[in-house]
Amino acid sequence: MSRSVPSARPELLPVALLLPGQGAQHPGMATGLYGYDEIFTGAADEVFAALGADGGRVRDDWLGERPRVPVDHVTRSQILLFTINYALGRTVESWGVRPAALLGHSVGEMAGAVLAGVFAVADAARLMWDRVTRLAEGPAGGMVAVAAAPGALTPYLRGDVVVGAHNAPRQTVLAGPEPQLGEITGLLREQGMVCRSVPGSTPFHSPVLAPLAARAEPAFATVRAQPPAFPLISGYTAAPLTADQAADPAWWSSHPTAPVRFWPALDHLLRGPGRQLVECGPGRALTAIARRHPAVLAGRSRVLPLLPAGPADQAEARDCLAAARSVLVPAGA
Repeated sequence: MSRSVPSARPELLPVALLLPGQGAQHPGMATGLYGYDEIFTGAADEVFAALGADGGRVRDDWLGERPRVPVDHVTRSQILLFTINYALGRTVESWGVRPAALLGHSVGEMAGAVLAGVFAVADAARLMWDRVTRLAEGPAGGMVAVAAAPGALTPYLRGDVVVGAHNAPRQTVLAGPEPQLGEITGLLREQGMVCRSVPGSTPFHSPVLAPLAARAEPAFATVRAQPPAFPLISGYTAAPLTADQAADPAWWSSHPTAPVRFWPALDHLLRGPGRQLVECGPGRALTAIARRHPAVLAGRSRVLPLLPAGPADQAEARDCLAAARSVLVPAGA
C-alpha cells in the first residue's frame, strides 16, 4: 500500500503588512482579542491611555453592546481602525515576524507610520484624535465604491465629487458631499454600473474637507517624526515614504483630502521578489483586492488575512489569528 507523502511547508516569503482604512470597520471588530491576547491588549491600551478620558469612551463604545457613538461615525471608525491596525502589527511582531514593508490604505498609513518608527504611538494617537474631532464638523457626505476604472467615471464627476481612491483596475471610490454624491451615484446606476456605499458619513479624500484638514497641520508640527526604519509604501504616492515627507506636517495633515492610490502602491510593493502579504486589520477587503494582482495570481506572492471578513463571534477572531500565526511562524519557532 502506498503512503501519501506530506506536502512540504510553503517557502517563507518576506512579510508585508497591509493596513486597511475607512470602510473596513464593523461592530465588534477584533473585540475577541482584547483581554485575550496580551500583546494586542497592551498595544490597544497604549492608544486609549494617550487619549485620556476620550480613550476610555472610545474603548467602551468599541467593546459595548450599545455604544453611545456608532462605529461608522468619524470619531469612532478612524481611531478604532488606527488602534486595531497598530495592535495587530505589534502582535505579529511579537511572533518574531519583522515586516519587510508596510502599505496602509488611508488611515492605515498612520498606523503604518507608527509601526515603521516615524511617530511614537502616543503622539500619533493624539494627532488622530485631533484630526477626527475636526473632521466631525465637516459637511455631510461619504464615499461610494464603483466597479469601474477611474477614467470611465470622469465624465460623470462634477462639483466637489472626485475620485477618492483607486483600489483596483476596476474598483474606484468616489467621494464628496451630499446631495451631489447621491445624484451622481444614481446616474451611474442608471448606466448599469455597480455601486456600493462605503460605511460612513464623512466625505474622505474630497476637497470639501481641505479647510478642516489644514487646521491639523500645527499639531503635526509639534511632534517628533523620524524617517521610516523600513519601507513604508505610501498609498498616496505609490512609492516609499521619504525622510522629507515623514518630517513634513503639511504632508500628514493633507491625507484626509488626498486621493488614495492603493492599486499603484500595491503594484510598487509587488515588483521583484515575492511577498507574503498580511492584512493587518479588520475585514478582508485588502485581501480580496490583493488576490487579483498578477503577482499573486501567478503564485509569486501570497495573501493572508488576520481576522474574519466581517462581524464574527469572539472565538472565530481568535481562531483566525492563531491560523495566521501557524502560517507565518515556522514550526518549532
